[in-house]
Amino acid sequence: MAKQGVGASVPRKEDDRFLRGRGEYVGDIRLPGMRDVAFVRSPLAHARIKDIRIPPHLRSNVFIASDIAADTRPIRAVSGLPGFKPSDQPILAFEKVRQVGELIAMCVADTRAEAEDIAAAVEVDFEELPAVHDMLLARRPGSALVHEEWGDNVFLETFVDINMDAAYDAPIKITREISTARQSMAPMEGRGTVAVWHKRMDQLVLYTGNQQPHIVRNGLSECLNLEQLKIRIVSPDVGGGFGYKGIVLTEDVCLGWLAMRCGYPVRWIEDRREHLTAGANCREHHYNITVYADRDGKLRGVECEASVDSGAYSSYPFSACLEAAQIASILPGPYDFPSYRCRTWSVSTNKCPILPYRGVARTGVCYAIELMMDAIAHECGLEPYEVRLKNLVRPEQMPFDNITKKHFDSGNYPESLRQALATIDLAGLRARQKKGEPDGRLIGVGLSVYCEQGAHGTSVYAGWGIPMVPGHEQATARMTPDGGLELRIGAHSHGQSMETTLPQVAHEILGIDIARIKLVHGDTEYTPYSTGSWGSRCAVMSGGAVATASRELAKLIKGIGAHLLQTEVENVKLENGAVVGPSNSVKIDEIAHTWYRRPQDLPATVDPRGLEVTIGYKPARDSGTFSYATHIAVVAVDPELGDIELIDYVVVEDGGQLINPMVVDGQIYGGLAQGIGTAMYEEMNFDTSGQPLASTFADYLLPGPTEVPAPKLGHMETLAPYTEFGVKGIGEGGAIAPPGAIGNAVNDALRPLGAQVLHTPMTPRRVLEAIRAAAEGRKEKAPEQAEGLPA
Repeated sequence: MAKQGVGASVPRKEDDRFLRGRGEYVGDIRLPGMRDVAFVRSPLAHARIKDIRIPPHLRSNVFIASDIAADTRPIRAVSGLPGFKPSDQPILAFEKVRQVGELIAMCVADTRAEAEDIAAAVEVDFEELPAVHDMLLARRPGSALVHEEWGDNVFLETFVDINMDAAYDAPIKITREISTARQSMAPMEGRGTVAVWHKRMDQLVLYTGNQQPHIVRNGLSECLNLEQLKIRIVSPDVGGGFGYKGIVLTEDVCLGWLAMRCGYPVRWIEDRREHLTAGANCREHHYNITVYADRDGKLRGVECEASVDSGAYSSYPFSACLEAAQIASILPGPYDFPSYRCRTWSVSTNKCPILPYRGVARTGVCYAIELMMDAIAHECGLEPYEVRLKNLVRPEQMPFDNITKKHFDSGNYPESLRQALATIDLAGLRARQKKGEPDGRLIGVGLSVYCEQGAHGTSVYAGWGIPMVPGHEQATARMTPDGGLELRIGAHSHGQSMETTLPQVAHEILGIDIARIKLVHGDTEYTPYSTGSWGSRCAVMSGGAVATASRELAKLIKGIGAHLLQTEVENVKLENGAVVGPSNSVKIDEIAHTWYRRPQDLPATVDPRGLEVTIGYKPARDSGTFSYATHIAVVAVDPELGDIELIDYVVVEDGGQLINPMVVDGQIYGGLAQGIGTAMYEEMNFDTSGQPLASTFADYLLPGPTEVPAPKLGHMETLAPYTEFGVKGIGEGGAIAPPGAIGNAVNDALRPLGAQVLHTPMTPRRVLEAIRAAAEGRKEKAPEQAEGLPA
């Protein structure tokens, strides 16, 4: 291939093994003597444990809290934010259970089926307690308490107030109650763990599909009272993460303890019922939001009260407050306005813990603010795009510090909107709306503009005070004796294509064919420390570290090459995989061969580092990168059935310099599918006793190929000023904007009926309920109209 470096759409190296069925996941790992584990899980959301009865002949196969208590500590993920209340998550419950699916006993046998039979034979007596099932009710006085010692059900309350009084005289004031449903993350591969105690190495080896191997080692070290030298985390191929595989699990701790105690390998593979009912959820937000604006559509201020259902426990390392506390800082989105007030609550309920999911809090925030921008447009009699153009941060303001001090590094938000609009025939769609569809369906057009802070810096996370703060991201670049290149990073891929894109970065600097560049990652034994892959950080941070290490390695290569060419180093350059001098050149292969195999040919003054470099990288500014996009959805809504069809979808994004545009397209397509799921399909419901109402994919609906249209995708490339090559994080963006765009399109279609949907997912039932409520509202006014009032 003529071009393999930054900007080339190189086919993914990973796909050769994946498409041939040669990937290796946790479920593929087989170790001699390995036994399987199943868990006794709580069938109740809130109860006291009165007794656990284990058949005597099975006692050696069953372990409960009293068995492991002396050797383990509970999982504890705290925050330094003022007022945060910590929760201890027991490895095995012993006094009380606080969610359906909480671990009570661990059962081990030769097969999973036998382990499940043993678990079924264990009897637990409960005293059922009132369940806290609704986060809004949980904040009321007199509610049952998830953690009695707190005195309430709030992990953390935050408050931001900036010049709000100045907005109250605005002529337009609009208030809405907006909410998003709790979701399950549903990666193709569930979670799993294989643990073995390596006797010769005196080391616990844990194989687990995880986004953050080094962070898991930190947490396990704390929970098992084991120094980190004695823990090795190996993360093989990962079949989707999305945040779900970024935490320390109670199951991890259990299996680590069991492997050390029993001396044989043990395995637990999550089944889909465990995933849906007991695993971490995401996205459950509630907003009471008011916007203040002038008659020309200029936004004056935003006032909001927001709650997030954080579940029963604070998950390591992100803590229970990451979603809600972020809302206050990111709700302004890409808009410039002078007045702002936001109060948030991270609420504890008898549900499984909430986790950051692709887009973290931004999907709910974008949905809320974008619905309000359309409400302003409707009130002002303007097109929604006109209101946005009046309020978006402008390119001449860049770099721009917004009302919550987010530092927008670069971008042209209005141009993204204009390019997206140019892709659709808005005038034609408006004419089509007025004419009506032959089948009676209603056409709607919706916009959504988002910005995403990615590659968060040290200062941002240090302020959170959680057990994970990103620092320098390190990389190792090492030549092999035959001229190949080995890259080692501490982050781990769960779909980001890093085995392709990071060799492209190295190729850009060193000129080595990417087929001869290998990425080593996912193993704490061989990789530099990293907080892992999360927050759209890998291209920026790991890519920057690989670029920095490659440049340092290039200096070493040129030093040896200059000697072989019998010239000074300032007379040579590195290009096309060779060191080129004034009259001759020498290939990198020969340079590597000389260093490793013929050191006698080198002078005593040669750099002793040889051809291996480990170095750290931080962007020039610590504030993160800001990618953004405009999404436009065109829908057809059936007012008789409530069915929504996506008939067109447009995305115009700006991820700065794209390392591999094809990979970016794939990231956006995948994110879009998840965003459509949030908007239209996915919902994890609970009843009043805290029981999850979806336990299989027959109950939990995911979008499939027929529900996800092929989007019209456009790229802008405004270079980030603080990063290598000008890259920005882009991996989460596709999932952020769809609910806002689709929600606005649905409400645009329903506007002639006076109906609107303000809750995701926008299911047929919710559409029909909104239409019915609007019709009943009109009926209530009919007697007044009969008396001569305007119709």
